[in-house]
Amino acid sequence: MRDLAHHVEQAVEVIHNHWTVKPKVGIILGTGLGSVAGKIATEATIDYSTIPHFPCSTAVSHAGQLVCGTLCGIPLLAMEGRFHAYEGYSYQQITFPVRVMKAMGCGTLIVSNACGGMNPQYSGGDIMVIEDHINLMNGNPLFGVNDDSLGPRFPDMCRPYDPELIEQSLEIARRENFAAHKGVYVAVTGPNLETRAEYRFLRMIGADVVGMSTVPEVIVAVHAGLRVLGLSIVTDMCLPDALEPADIDSILATAADAEPKLAKIVLGVLEKMA
Repeated sequence: MRDLAHHVEQAVEVIHNHWTVKPKVGIILGTGLGSVAGKIATEATIDYSTIPHFPCSTAVSHAGQLVCGTLCGIPLLAMEGRFHAYEGYSYQQITFPVRVMKAMGCGTLIVSNACGGMNPQYSGGDIMVIEDHINLMNGNPLFGVNDDSLGPRFPDMCRPYDPELIEQSLEIARRENFAAHKGVYVAVTGPNLETRAEYRFLRMIGADVVGMSTVPEVIVAVHAGLRVLGLSIVTDMCLPDALEPADIDSILATAADAEPKLAKIVLGVLEKMA
């Protein structure tokens, strides 16, 4: 983590050249939350390439820009597009924007993703509110010398996802009458999808869904002292005995269809904060 705090300061300075408001919430608009960006009362839009030490997003459907503005009356920073280990970035690079959000003033992080469903009680298009996670990404963004100004050497992970935000999300889903589960997300590096044997293993160790993101960002958010809400869209079912070849177009279409549900949860949570 040498020089990390200085790099964060440099990024914050550039963002402040465009937007000087102190945000309360940071949102990572992964798959499933892209439409939320259109609801933000935007005051500045900054391309990742112009922010010092920000990687550039290469993932399909990820725009690659930082949106600054307000939503439900709350000032916030929203990442349109995130970074993944399979793009070749280090875990510190992947999570650098979370450090910047904290330094800007955010106290809460909302993160979304697309995932494969392994719990047979789930269906494609369902929402899962993340209660806990398993890190199988063969890496950790906290590797190296710890900077105590950024967080503790050994952050506690007994409740990485905020219980109050979890319950608020589930209540919103009940009120809006759509399926939302509470479950465990397992993160793998990808980019290949898993074999049938791997799905069996992941299910056996307690995971309900599997994806290729989110966990590094949440680890850093917890390290930095942020409250976290994690939301997943089940875009395809990964049942070993009924497994079919993945269709990326179909996965993206399912995510797009489920976006309104995820957006209702985020807007409802923000309204509660306001």
